[in-house]
Amino acid sequence: MEKAQRFCLKVVSADEGLRLDQYISKNSNISISRSRIQRLIDAQEITVNRKPAKAHYKIKSADVVIINIPATPEPKVLPENVALKIVFEDEDLLVLNKPAGMTTHPAESCYSQTLVNALLNYGCPLSTINGPLRPGIVHRLDKGTSGIMVIAKNDFAYQNLARQFQRHSIKRKYIALVKGKPAHNEGIIDLPISRHPQNRQKMRVGFFKKSRNALTKYKVLRSSKAVSLLELTPHTGRTHQLRVHLKSLGHPVLGDRRYGDVTSFSRLALHATVLGFRHPRTKKNLEFQSDIPECFERFIKSLKQ
Repeated sequence: MEKAQRFCLKVVSADEGLRLDQYISKNSNISISRSRIQRLIDAQEITVNRKPAKAHYKIKSADVVIINIPATPEPKVLPENVALKIVFEDEDLLVLNKPAGMTTHPAESCYSQTLVNALLNYGCPLSTINGPLRPGIVHRLDKGTSGIMVIAKNDFAYQNLARQFQRHSIKRKYIALVKGKPAHNEGIIDLPISRHPQNRQKMRVGFFKKSRNALTKYKVLRSSKAVSLLELTPHTGRTHQLRVHLKSLGHPVLGDRRYGDVTSFSRLALHATVLGFRHPRTKKNLEFQSDIPECFERFIKSLKQ
């Protein structure tokens, strides 16, 4: 169950003129979505100077904003008959290919058709360390991203793999179709990333107060004037890192509805193609690969015609 929370904010002059929902969304101490802010406003759980206010209300200096977030019961996640493409399995691990369009784990407004629903239906044991909404989930891929993932079947495996991710000793490679052709065939994008102040669902690059370092290496595999196929190696694991870094380079991932390239491709053209790590129990180095999706290949061939 999510505990009830109450926040009392006094508006400073620097924030004057912001919409009420924008002001709340940009506050780093309150991690809730814009849609949930709207629901709280509709339920009069958010007040300004002790009075209900609309989302579009323009806040003024010295306004007092009260936000009440009621306690909510933990939703139950149910097994669902969703096919899994399993690459490897033993007593500790499950390695699989996640399809594009599948959310990794349940979250607000999405408790069905996730990878976790499929794992619960599969019936194997799963680590419980990450809570009932994320059993076995050590890392995640964005909903639109396909490719290789590892699942922890017990707490021993989870703790070991989590340490490897924290130390950045996991080998990861992605491929992406991007707009245009980079100026160089290889390069490094070394730009810090932080959450967008007006839209909590997005990230941005820049040297801001709460930015965290982020580094991505890229290599051009194939290219035309319009589109390039890149190999990407993230050396950090920030949210949306590859997508935000490529946008900053001027070459957004095709089909990326969140970061600017909407209509060029039928899906987010990002695929996790290599995952390598040390087995938690045997200490053997393992590496798994996933082929380039057929839709990527078909698109590249169509450009040559």
